[in-house]
Amino acid sequence: MIVCPNCNHPNPDGAVQCEACYTPLPATTSCPGCGATVQADAAFCGQCGYNLRSSPSGIEPTVAPESPIEVPPLGNLPNLNPIEASSLPPTAVSSPPGFEPPTTSSEPESGEQEIPTPPPAVTPPPVNVVEAAPATVEEEEEEENSSFFPDLTIEPEPEPEATPAPAPAPIPVTSPSPSRTQLQQVSARLVHVKTDTQIELPQNLSVIHIGKANDRVPPDIDVSGLENSEVVSRIHADIRVEGDAYYIEDVGSSNGTYVNGMSLLPGNRHRLRPGDKVSMGKGDLVSFLFQIS
Repeated sequence: MIVCPNCNHPNPDGAVQCEACYTPLPATTSCPGCGATVQADAAFCGQCGYNLRSSPSGIEPTVAPESPIEVPPLGNLPNLNPIEASSLPPTAVSSPPGFEPPTTSSEPESGEQEIPTPPPAVTPPPVNVVEAAPATVEEEEEEENSSFFPDLTIEPEPEPEATPAPAPAPIPVTSPSPSRTQLQQVSARLVHVKTDTQIELPQNLSVIHIGKANDRVPPDIDVSGLENSEVVSRIHADIRVEGDAYYIEDVGSSNGTYVNGMSLLPGNRHRLRPGDKVSMGKGDLVSFLFQIS
């Protein structure tokens, strides 16, 4: 086992780098006393306490064998035959008829005859002949039309004089009506069925308590003065306002709360709609109609 000198992580024997932090691990060797695996730079063996510095290391240095470099023998170079003189007879140059080489009356002092150099032949420069492209059918039709119809010069029509634009009519300024600027407030009410008495619901309350006078939860709508109010509990029902929606909830009354003849369980809310009939207690003794305007 090799312990990493950086993070002290135990690594298996023969590991080159730490498995946890990837730090290169020190080289290891075997103790000559007990054969345990120790680091190469350790001074004493951790198993038997052998002094590793006093004994020469048993590991012989590894020397790479020298391999001789073999040079492949050069092959025989191909025989380069010298250029042989051609055995063909010399080529005779024919001169045009009527041409006479100039003769000199006097020979040079050296005794050798000079051969006159003929003038270079003058080659005329090539002439590029541009062929005319054949006329297309459209060009032929244009030429025929131009022969039948002479050129006519069409004079442009004079531009009409721009008339001044009329001055825009002043836009009347209308003052906004109060009905448009003011926000429309929704008002709700309960109408007593027997007496046709209208009870407006407070707009500044989010929870409206319905019942009779008591010391615990004072009612916002007191029904003590109505006929048959003895069937109504002191803490009977609540109307909750959420935006433009109204919900009624029975809060544990003795005789119950009914909407359109259907009993409400305590704690269950029911959304009221215009025209709903709300009854406090059994037998429709104290009933109201819900209205919104």
